Amino acid sequence: MGRDLYTTFPASRDVFDQADHILGNALSRICFEGPADLLNDTWNTQPAILVASIAALHALPERSIPGPAYVAGHSMGEFSALVATSALSFEDGLKLVRERGRLMKEAGDRSPGGMAAILGMERDSVEAICTAGRSQTGEYVGIANDNCPGQLVISGTVTALDRAVELARERGAKRVTRLAVSMAAHSPLMKQAAEEFRRALDATPFQKPAVPLVANATAGPLTDPDDIREALGRQLTSPVRWTESVRWMIDQGIDQFVEVGPKQVLTGLLRRIDRQVIGQNTDALLAPVD
Repeated sequence: MGRDLYTTFPASRDVFDQADHILGNALSRICFEGPADLLNDTWNTQPAILVASIAALHALPERSIPGPAYVAGHSMGEFSALVATSALSFEDGLKLVRERGRLMKEAGDRSPGGMAAILGMERDSVEAICTAGRSQTGEYVGIANDNCPGQLVISGTVTALDRAVELARERGAKRVTRLAVSMAAHSPLMKQAAEEFRRALDATPFQKPAVPLVANATAGPLTDPDDIREALGRQLTSPVRWTESVRWMIDQGIDQFVEVGPKQVLTGLLRRIDRQVIGQNTDALLAPVD
């Protein structure tokens, strides 16, 4: 993860080296060499995604990519977006996502839960399934990510999630996939983690971003540092409103999106939201030029 950036672009190499120094451990070696279970520990995953994203961002000037009118990030990617627009320093962003990963892991240990992706059902149908799951079990399950039409992620306690998964299959979901996590992200089960994380946010300096952040929690633009802090504090317990966020930007006249990071997931979601706009990703943009 990120090795090609490190070996190809000096600016990207500096980002990985700086991260190793800030964190006091060789995160770059975990990214490049694994083992996978160590990289997939959320304690490392969240900083690794931020570092790989910012490393890709710092390589983009070599490809003459124009700057953005807005930034947005999916879940943890919101912190990468804030670093990209200078609302948050790289060091502070890195420390925040490591703390976020720690608190989320502790929350999963304290209140075990899970998540599942539901494909081929509209939001109203998934909400009805979650309502039934809560009613029948007395425990929480709800929408965690509204990724694109026909792709939603739900999270909740193990019992309530199991029931919602059963109902989704009974009611005709095209596919239901349990995610390999033991926590219920973006749900009320993260309440204690969110409360502790807000203290870290309050202790971190934020600046007015160079361009507005379209936040997960609001699906609209934010520029005031206090509003950004508040939205980040809500993010752990509220859904990621990705479909609404992308549509809001399109409504403002945005017709080109660049996904900055180690994979192409958001570019795929963009095609499901609106096939008329252009989506590019840094994997392609930063590929060797013949």
